[in-house]
Amino acid sequence: MLSVRAAEAARAGAAAALIWMGAVSAQTLPSSHSTVASQESATVAAALADARKLIDAGQPRAAIEKLQKLDARANPRVAELLGVAFYHANDPARAIETLTAALELLEHDSPERREAVQVLGLSHYLAGHLAEAIPYLEEVRPFAPDDIKLAYALGMAYAQTRQTDKARESFARTFGLSPTSAAAHLIAGQMMNRLELEDLAETELKMALQKDPKLPEAHYLLGQIAIFRSRFDEGLALMREELAINPAHAMALYRIGDIYARQLKWDASIAALQQSLWINPYFSGPYILLGKAYSRTNRPDAAEEMLRRAVEYDPNNKTAHYLLAQLLQQTGRVDEAKREFAIAERLQDK
Repeated sequence: MLSVRAAEAARAGAAAALIWMGAVSAQTLPSSHSTVASQESATVAAALADARKLIDAGQPRAAIEKLQKLDARANPRVAELLGVAFYHANDPARAIETLTAALELLEHDSPERREAVQVLGLSHYLAGHLAEAIPYLEEVRPFAPDDIKLAYALGMAYAQTRQTDKARESFARTFGLSPTSAAAHLIAGQMMNRLELEDLAETELKMALQKDPKLPEAHYLLGQIAIFRSRFDEGLALMREELAINPAHAMALYRIGDIYARQLKWDASIAALQQSLWINPYFSGPYILLGKAYSRTNRPDAAEEMLRRAVEYDPNNKTAHYLLAQLLQQTGRVDEAKREFAIAERLQDK
């Protein structure tokens, strides 16, 4: 089962697919309207056309209301468009129910059936039914071989069902890469790491480095995995290797500072974090760690400055507010500390 963070990543992929559907429906269906309209009453045809316009205009709820006045059981075109509207209204369960019933009644190879298959795949994906989503998305792929968002959705589904070769091939199509290239292994590793599939990610990233030992970002991502697994010396070595390839990698320096902080090597941590900020001064992470490091080395003024910078760049970071509140409390500014504790508590509740 995916963790919360990994599930959020999957939903992010589904959100990207949701944007894709708005464009595809407008492109695929109008060509069939003339033949369909001749077989339907003028009232139904007009209602379908109006509902399509509402969906394309970002008003799926209004389209649902209009379509529900028609008999979806007697007309698969109505059922198909109603399922599409449910999908766009972020109701994948009803989209699946409606489209599954309509699918067998739609003419084979018709634009309507293709759209139904496409939306069924995305609805199952959005609902977290990854194994069920894959066959539908695979069925649509030949009709949209160059659609990068379809390739992305399939890649995410393959990865989460641990079909690594298929996932890499789909991600390679998404980014226009050869599926056997070092770059394809790198992208696959990045995606799998984001999904917290660290074992799969580590394999892909090591394959990338076998094919190209100086490939940027691969050592960094492997270092992240090592740090996550508390293999700090390995993580430090990997971050150093990344910096040898890209000395301006601010995040690698930040991770080095993080490792030294975990090892209570405060002076070394401060040096790495300062270097990270000189390259990228707009990320709150190094400021937070610097605030902690300066507090531990009895430099409260410097600690406060760093934590206030962190809050400035990331006002919704509860850790920054909490550490600042602790520092203010320690320096006797009780009222200010209470305000910061309250903000941190409010952010925690969210």
